Amino acid sequence: MPARNLLYAQSGGVTPVINASAAAIIHTARNSTAVGEVYAARNGIIGALQEELYDTATLSDAQVMALRHTPGGSFGSCRYKLKGIDQSRAEYERLIEVFKAHNIGVFFYNGGGDSADTAYKISQIGDQLGYPVQCIGVPKTIDNDLPITDVCPGFPTVAKYVAVSTMEASLDVMSMASSSTRVFILEVMGRHAGWIAAAAGLAQRQSDDPPQAILFPERAFAEQAFLQRVDASVGQQGYCTVVVSEGVRDADGRFLSDSGVRDAFGHAQLGGVAPRIAELIKGRLGHKCHWAVSDYLQRSARHIASRIDVEQAWAVGRAAVEFAAAGETGVMPVIERLQSDPYRWRIGKAQLADMANQEKMMPEEFIDASGFGITAACREYLAPLIHGEDYPPYAADGLPAYLPPGGCPLLAQKLPHWQESQRNTHHIIVNKMKISR
Repeated sequence: MPARNLLYAQSGGVTPVINASAAAIIHTARNSTAVGEVYAARNGIIGALQEELYDTATLSDAQVMALRHTPGGSFGSCRYKLKGIDQSRAEYERLIEVFKAHNIGVFFYNGGGDSADTAYKISQIGDQLGYPVQCIGVPKTIDNDLPITDVCPGFPTVAKYVAVSTMEASLDVMSMASSSTRVFILEVMGRHAGWIAAAAGLAQRQSDDPPQAILFPERAFAEQAFLQRVDASVGQQGYCTVVVSEGVRDADGRFLSDSGVRDAFGHAQLGGVAPRIAELIKGRLGHKCHWAVSDYLQRSARHIASRIDVEQAWAVGRAAVEFAAAGETGVMPVIERLQSDPYRWRIGKAQLADMANQEKMMPEEFIDASGFGITAACREYLAPLIHGEDYPPYAADGLPAYLPPGGCPLLAQKLPHWQESQRNTHHIIVNKMKISR
């Protein structure tokens, strides 16, 4: 009996290295006799439901390697959370229809905690619907908030980008502070966990180096103490650099930047805390401020990728295929730290049930006594993750040789819909999805 095929999909916010995990899955499967073909769903679980599937066998080896160094999610991602089978049985039945039609026996879902929940649910319903499916999560999230794993692929490159950007922007504001801008504020991602904001602290090689203040989601915003710190920095050094996480809350637990909009996972849509902090400083202290929101720039900065990050993203993709070949299901490859100096790590294994919908916050001992900086323990954790570079190749025009916009669906062959008579069911499910998103 031929080996059953594999379906890979990307989910949630993308990272600079999620495509490296995809490339590793395709490459490893091509060199294994224990697994079948690798298909990819366009736009995550939505593509699986819509039967928008692509045959990665039609990608050349060179294109797969180009995928390794291309940022974004080249197969398309989504924010769509499956409900339980009792609430959304039609969606699960549709998935099984698609899986059966294309002899798909393994489903890889490359994402964070919400994506682990989706993969776990699918792993549980195969027997109930008469078609067992191996489900393996592949970790990624720039927020670095998955439990169990030492680090989440995607975070080290974002950490490197934020630390470098903090250093470079601080040199700029320092140059202009005598007669112009005195405070620079950089807003970074991180809804509940302050890992990305903490990474900016790596730029502080000496005690008076920037950033002079970091605002973490784990600490309620202390307005008066913060203003005193900013004013003291301007008075002593002539300028101040502030790094603020988008998830900073006030003393009542409200996000300072909550727009009132919710995404498909039910999370508050954040962004815009930097201008609020700038207005506060200007209004209360009178200092001229400039601010920036790193937003998509931080999670697409493949040009400054951490070598460690690329290696780990590749390793979890390779391990996912190895787990599949060994018959594993309901699991996720994770990164285990063996030591920090020199940094040594290995791939371990965690249960999806333990990863789903869980968040790993910054430990209390990683935030210093002032509440505005990182400790030596935090630096020891973060520092090895940004080591080394893995630059993409550059084209003759001076730009990185990334895959084109539109990614792999433009390059790979699309699989035909399995049976035209099923299209009515297909459209019903898609319409329901559009309403619920």
